[in-house]
Amino acid sequence: MLVLYCLSSPTQVNMQEGSFAPSCVLSMTQALQKNLTIPLQSANIQSEECHPKVNIMFMKTHKTASSTLLNILFRFGERHKLKFAFPDGRNDFSYPSPFLCSQVKDYQPGQCFNIVCNHMRFDAHEVAKLLPVDAVYITILRDPAELFDSSFHYYRRAIPLTWRIRGDDKLAEFLHSPWAFYTPDGYNSFYLRNLLLFDLGFDNNMEEDDPNVLRVIHTLSKRFHLVLIAEYFEESLILLKDTLCWTMEDLLFFKLNARKASSTSRLTPELRAKALQWNGADWRLYQHFNITFWNRVEAYGKQRMEKEVDELKRWNAKMMAICVEGEGAVEASMIQDKSLLPWQPFGESSILGYNMRKDVDPNYRTLCRKMLTPEIQYLSDLGVNLWLTTLWGWLKDAIS
Repeated sequence: MLVLYCLSSPTQVNMQEGSFAPSCVLSMTQALQKNLTIPLQSANIQSEECHPKVNIMFMKTHKTASSTLLNILFRFGERHKLKFAFPDGRNDFSYPSPFLCSQVKDYQPGQCFNIVCNHMRFDAHEVAKLLPVDAVYITILRDPAELFDSSFHYYRRAIPLTWRIRGDDKLAEFLHSPWAFYTPDGYNSFYLRNLLLFDLGFDNNMEEDDPNVLRVIHTLSKRFHLVLIAEYFEESLILLKDTLCWTMEDLLFFKLNARKASSTSRLTPELRAKALQWNGADWRLYQHFNITFWNRVEAYGKQRMEKEVDELKRWNAKMMAICVEGEGAVEASMIQDKSLLPWQPFGESSILGYNMRKDVDPNYRTLCRKMLTPEIQYLSDLGVNLWLTTLWGWLKDAIS
């Protein structure tokens, strides 16, 4: 099983426009929404009351601040006793294989879930079988040059094609001659090119000028109700609050799964241009949804957005002072409570985490703990059996 986990082979997905499967029974989620009515003054909408959305598909893309958003969804779902569609045995849905409903723990045809949010290779037809027709589909994108930089450094040791790269600046060496270290069918090669397209279920080897890229954009625009932008995370959360009819308290977060500064590179203008050219299809995708994002901000109101973002930052600063020991995130070796240690990439300890204050106000202790809990540990707290992920973690640490 461990070998199968490590050597699973990705295949392409052909998403057909409008070809979504019948959804599950809606009665359970309608009752939940009625019990979660929020008054007008909290929701900032133009009606007498607001019903928070409880049926959510979050397409969790890699290296896009998605782990931080996942923590927000975990807390909301747990607090309101919503039903998650979770993987079985691991923390993702058999990624990089295309998503299938059979990968959901205890799935039965017609069974209804509220939230789907773990890593997967998206297949809209399969996902639609799990959720009611009123489900809100969201995802998050990141500047493809920065995404490539992050993905290259995080996954490089798990991509055999890159082992032949010599020199200190391996990313620069790769970008100067990418085809010398890349083949489309290489093991884990999808991490090296157009990773957004791959995660979203499409061919990641399309060139920027391929006519199919426009079709992809059209398909995703029809399917996703909101596309967030990682570089504008707070603004994204405010739009999410507006879309889902949530409260500011629902959005509180600490930045999770961030890399320490010494493990990040600074892309020169030349390398950035090369990264964008190499990831041209992702760049075209990002540019389109960046425009639609700012159109949404414009419609929301720029002054209103600035006011809401400032309020969210004040809330988060308050929680940081209440919950976190010291001045913020620390290196893995400095984390005192190992249950708060985030998952580390193969061969290094570059992901930061937090120490929780020992004198936390008892009224905030539970919330602080949940906000600081990394994805793997939170999934375990929610009852997910992660035996395969745990086994792989032990092996990874043993040979690192």
